[in-house]
Amino acid sequence: MSDITKFYSLAHIAISLIGGILLLAIWYNIKTRFIQFLEEDDSQKRKDKGLLYLSLALFVWVFSGTWIYVGNLFNFTNTLIYDIGYSFFSVLNTLAILLALFYFDFAPKFLYKNKRNTLILISIAIFISIITFVLLQLYKDTPVLNGIRISGVPDLLFSCLLTWLLIASFYRTFMNRGLKPVAIISVVIFLVMLASQMPDVFIAMSNELYGHLLKIVAKTTFISIFLVLATSWVIQLALTPKPSEMTIKFMDWSLVKITIPSKSIYDQTIDFGSKTTQYKNLLKFAIRRKCEIGNKQYVQVNSGGEIKSQTYLTRIIDNINTILQLEAESKLDRKDLFTFMGHGKYRLRVIPENINIDQTLLEEFGLDESSPT
Repeated sequence: MSDITKFYSLAHIAISLIGGILLLAIWYNIKTRFIQFLEEDDSQKRKDKGLLYLSLALFVWVFSGTWIYVGNLFNFTNTLIYDIGYSFFSVLNTLAILLALFYFDFAPKFLYKNKRNTLILISIAIFISIITFVLLQLYKDTPVLNGIRISGVPDLLFSCLLTWLLIASFYRTFMNRGLKPVAIISVVIFLVMLASQMPDVFIAMSNELYGHLLKIVAKTTFISIFLVLATSWVIQLALTPKPSEMTIKFMDWSLVKITIPSKSIYDQTIDFGSKTTQYKNLLKFAIRRKCEIGNKQYVQVNSGGEIKSQTYLTRIIDNINTILQLEAESKLDRKDLFTFMGHGKYRLRVIPENINIDQTLLEEFGLDESSPT
């Protein structure tokens, strides 16, 4: 093992270990400090483990780096046991990242909070790992054909899919949090990360010094963007209004008065005017939250639900921000007013005691304040 390879392996282990510890510490701190936002009521325990799985992915890098270092140090990189370990850590890292993206609000819709599709991707990742292992054994004597390392092709193809998922998820997340430069940088970082895998497949691109340097840069920036994500999540949680501080009053058709002190909104009247769909949807959430009990206080938001798309929730928020002409730091986010309960179910975050609905409006829905829907 050359000195360059030794340096790369030890640097890889150290950087991944430090990054993993930092992410784990931040996740634990967030879990402790903001538990009231992560678990808003006893009936729906909501655990956000995105950062936890990202930290686990880094710890897997530590173990895989150690495995590669030991394999080179004791010269057993061409053995069956080494290939098994290499494939195992590779698939474990992929699984951790996929499970992390499951918790990203702005991950592609087919992945976010979708257990079925997440399991399908995990199955594909395991299948790719098995195929890679089989190719390693079949092409043991002639691993390179026409300048291409055959065993690395399936893993590279899946890495392209994973890179797209990471780019889409992180870009949307940072853009939503007002961090446009970071969003653009994250795209570059993930593309560099993908490029760092190319020399492992295309022999013409192989260069021991520059190849290892590219990987170190890619992994360091990769971890850095995780830390920025964690920091932005802390800021977002700190700015999220408490359910008990918000009040909402439906005074008449299209007229709503809201108070959210943490957003500097005090008894502001919103006239939805011709935006009757947004007003009715918001009223529907309020009636369900105030008049129902327990876990029935939600509205189904999906193609077969009472509200057909999450776009309608976003429109409610956008209209409120526009009508009130809120400053950037006071603008509402969808999470400020609505809680996602899983399986397409959303609930208004305002506590029932702070929801006031004109009696005439309730009567038009065939209700009074004491009767369930």
